[in-house]
Amino acid sequence: RKQIFFYGCCREGAIDKNHPLWKVFLRAKLLGVKYTNVTLGYFEEETLNTMVSETLRLSPRLTRSLSSAIYHKTKGNPLFVSQLMLSLSKEGLLRPSLSRRRWEWDKEKIQSQKLPDDVAMFITESIQALSADVKSSICVLSCFGASADITVIKTLDGALNKNLVDNLDVAVREGLLDKADNQYRFSHDRIQEAAYNMMDILDRCNFHFFYGMTLAPADGETDDSLLLIAANQLNLAGPEAVQDKSQNAVVANLNLRAGKKAMEMSDFVAAYFYFDNGISFLRKKHWEEYYALSLELFDLAAKCALTNGDTVSLQLLYEQVLTYGRTFEDKLNVMYFSTCALAFSSRLPESIEKGLDILSKLGIELRGDESSMEACVQETKSLLSVYTDNDILNTRRMTDPIMIIAMKFLGKLELGMTQIMPKSVARVTQRIIQLSLVHGMSPVSPIGFVHLGSYIAKFGDISGGYHYVKLARSLLDKVGSRESAGEVICIGTQIVAYVEP
Repeated sequence: RKQIFFYGCCREGAIDKNHPLWKVFLRAKLLGVKYTNVTLGYFEEETLNTMVSETLRLSPRLTRSLSSAIYHKTKGNPLFVSQLMLSLSKEGLLRPSLSRRRWEWDKEKIQSQKLPDDVAMFITESIQALSADVKSSICVLSCFGASADITVIKTLDGALNKNLVDNLDVAVREGLLDKADNQYRFSHDRIQEAAYNMMDILDRCNFHFFYGMTLAPADGETDDSLLLIAANQLNLAGPEAVQDKSQNAVVANLNLRAGKKAMEMSDFVAAYFYFDNGISFLRKKHWEEYYALSLELFDLAAKCALTNGDTVSLQLLYEQVLTYGRTFEDKLNVMYFSTCALAFSSRLPESIEKGLDILSKLGIELRGDESSMEACVQETKSLLSVYTDNDILNTRRMTDPIMIIAMKFLGKLELGMTQIMPKSVARVTQRIIQLSLVHGMSPVSPIGFVHLGSYIAKFGDISGGYHYVKLARSLLDKVGSRESAGEVICIGTQIVAYVEP
């Protein structure tokens, strides 16, 4: 008579009465087949350390830091202990050292390591066993995503009259959170999702709005470290969370400041997000009630849309400003962005024509001048002959906002005409230099001087052209910007490389 021994394991609660294995147990019982159900409990921390010590063939004293981190993340569940150790080994956080002839690990990285999905689900279920205060504090943290700085939590601590820090430390001890690098972090995104979903949708919106208004730095406050966090919270709440009508403009202005900060960091996608949200918080009659705020939000949103290549959004913003802008000058910025978009869309003739029309309305007429390129260059050289390099470099900065935007149009025309109307470019160069000498230097001024140097070199005077290229580069260091730097360096390098091989 042959006997067969079967051995298997399953997680507690994973098998219900509809599971096939449950039916096998029932049939075995009816047939008189003997079986033993062994319930495996959780490891104590000391027991877990003994197991880790024997597995790695190291003394318990050496493995204590590793076993402590594993226990913190698994609560001593045997299945999860083995899963986590395998995961740490695969990711190189628990590895053999040939030089030391023993296993080694990085405790700091292990503590910040994300939990495997199964372990996270198990840990998530333990949220319900926590006290109401600790659960409430975890919900607060979940509103900030996967992590939040301790400074943020301490700021909210006073506003909410809760012991957030103490409560979150309890959650750290329970393995739900990690505390490192001055942050509280959820051990797994599923834990954050579970905590976030414990709140009602409407309550979540109100919480986000309250946290955002609490963290928002006041106008004129120099420390804006919490600015982006506050703006994100308010945007998660949405315009529907606003209770007081006066708060709409406050939130819109906060998004304006956040967008400017994102632009300083060259993150134009995030900047557009803030400006767009700022616009969404404005009320119906915002063009009448908050004209300056509305105009600045739309202008900067259009600039970011252009930078991001979002021509559809740019066109919508452009039409709004054209409709509600009070003066022609107020519309110039979006007109400039629209002109740039045409050039970037391979519609150079339209871009140039539009730029010429706008400049004509500003009193800068470039049509009808049939002067040759040589004559324009000679006239410009004669104009500059009475100025030394120091005179030009020390010329005052341009301050007239209308002239500054006019110079931007001229700079864009210079680049576009170079490609399809090269014989007309010298007139634009001449006008850039004339306006710079009369009204002051702008970030576009170096473009005029570098193109002048290029033309002079093309007509055979290499040293004369090289002189104006160097002057353009010096001027770029003084009044230039990132927008004009590329063109100045590109055009000037052709001459510099010839003179300084």
